[in-house]
Amino acid sequence: MTGIPQDAHGSEPLAGPGRPEEPRRGVGVLAGEEFSFAQAVGGVRGIVESGAPGLLFVVVYLATRDLVPALIASASLAVIAVLVRLAQRTPVTQAFSGLLGVAIGVVWAWRTGDASDYFVWGLWVNIAWGLGAMVSAVVGWPAVGVIVSLLRGEDQSWRTDPARRALRRRYTVATWLWVGLFGARLAVQVPLYLQGESAVGWLGTARLAMGVPLFALGLWITWLLVAAPGGRAGRPGQPPSPPR
Repeated sequence: MTGIPQDAHGSEPLAGPGRPEEPRRGVGVLAGEEFSFAQAVGGVRGIVESGAPGLLFVVVYLATRDLVPALIASASLAVIAVLVRLAQRTPVTQAFSGLLGVAIGVVWAWRTGDASDYFVWGLWVNIAWGLGAMVSAVVGWPAVGVIVSLLRGEDQSWRTDPARRALRRRYTVATWLWVGLFGARLAVQVPLYLQGESAVGWLGTARLAMGVPLFALGLWITWLLVAAPGGRAGRPGQPPSPPR
């Protein structure tokens, strides 16, 4: 729009004095002073882009019992989501990451001929994130603390500063929360995956129910632990906000 400074790509307003800060999305909400579920999941559009390809895959597969049409429908929808964002010159990160996950699932299922393998990449992702979070907590570098510090442009001195022991404890608890979240997904979805094509509908439903909603809930609890007024006491220059 005329009169609004834009970045080098000409698509996004520049932040600056007198201009509102761009809304934080995804894990970025952990660095905010307020929490928004809508921003955490990228709004309604983010929910649709994340879940619609998988939902369409399940619907088409259950309706036709044919793997190829289900794979084509899912991949096509993911590609359309990226193309629409490109046409509108809006950020494509979330849509593109969804396309990448769909593409891997499509190739995996197409090569094996097993519809349940469409979801196997997501299982491996949860295993990797869960193990990574667990290891980070055990070795004293809780992932939540590292991520929040990077988002806020702070150093990692909370790890060794005795005065910030309470903050370090909150970061550790929040990291174990995510270990539990990834573990819960695996505990429900792996048995369904092992049942093969007979449980594709249930597996797809579990993926949807434990995907964006559980992610948003985990972010909210994490924010309460480390970024809400009660969780800011251990950060330099960030005393708890007075009651409002």
